[in-house]
Amino acid sequence: MSDALALDVTLPLDRFVLSVRWATNETALGIFGPSGAGKTSVLEAIAGLRPETRGEIRIQGRTWLDSSRGICLPPERRGVGYVPQDGRLFPHRTVIGNVLAGWRRARNRSARPLSPGRVLEVLELTGRAEAEVGSLSGGERQRVALARALCSGPDLLLLDEPLAGLDLPLRRRILPYLMRVQREFSVPALFVSHDATEVRLLAREAIVLDAGRVPARGRPDDLLTDAAVLPMAWAEGFENLLRGAVVEAVGTTAVLEIEPGLRLTVPGHGLRPGRDAAVALRADEIILALEPPGGLSAQNMLPGTIVGFREAPVGDDEDGAVLVLVSLGRRQAPVVVAITALARRRLGLVTGRVVHLVFKVQSCRVVQAG
Repeated sequence: MSDALALDVTLPLDRFVLSVRWATNETALGIFGPSGAGKTSVLEAIAGLRPETRGEIRIQGRTWLDSSRGICLPPERRGVGYVPQDGRLFPHRTVIGNVLAGWRRARNRSARPLSPGRVLEVLELTGRAEAEVGSLSGGERQRVALARALCSGPDLLLLDEPLAGLDLPLRRRILPYLMRVQREFSVPALFVSHDATEVRLLAREAIVLDAGRVPARGRPDDLLTDAAVLPMAWAEGFENLLRGAVVEAVGTTAVLEIEPGLRLTVPGHGLRPGRDAAVALRADEIILALEPPGGLSAQNMLPGTIVGFREAPVGDDEDGAVLVLVSLGRRQAPVVVAITALARRRLGLVTGRVVHLVFKVQSCRVVQAG
């Protein structure tokens, strides 16, 4: 069985030589790294937009590049659906005009295009089909760019930080559309972001890119708490991600079961019992306690076990800062909690110690509402 994606490429850039080797059968893929790491260049190499790329690129067993054999398919023959950061819509066409441009490209390639009507429905753009591009909001423009790429019948969807130009609340509203596309259409996709939460939600396997090199690869939940990667993820605004099933939704709050018998109270935005959900939680929003505290307004008090420590540049405390990794069970990645080194010594925190995580409902931000 051929790998869904096989890369072994080098590409000279201004500040370094990009070198990426990656073979995987996963089809929901991510690249995480800071700005300037070479993430966009990887996508451009795959799409055929960097003719100086050397090496091999194979997608689902089809060779797009093999420089040793003189094979280099032009971009229009590579079956790529590319969504760049700025969307790059045709300004003189309506929403449906942009989408049909992708659909006609699929027909010209003899690919099997997705139904434009169905794509517009999934992305909730049906009512905007005849709208001019200039009248669209930032979030609508990104959804139209995604719809056009999907309708081109791609063998691989390339998403280059499609949420980067949006403010945080809008990014969190657009993110569910990307997740819905994965569920509805099952198109292999490679998603690039410097946001660790987005990568964890959208990718089943990811690589870390740093100055053109790949220091780590694996499941995003494991990868982004690795000792070699967590400082980089922290610098980019790391958040914990807790997943669970909604067991109760009353008024403005909902309850998730995140481990057997372990429940979490969160804001109830759009959450319905029986559905899956995920919430983001900042490491500095959590208090560590040695015993179950009483008499607090915070509704979440979760028992866990310390499984490790990391150093990170958090705050300006002269005594330094420590990130404590706490396991809540088998389903969740370890929760990262930020404390001072002084607090660690005072509490006598060591690996294997049982602690309690305390945080408010308002500290939880719903990022997936299934």
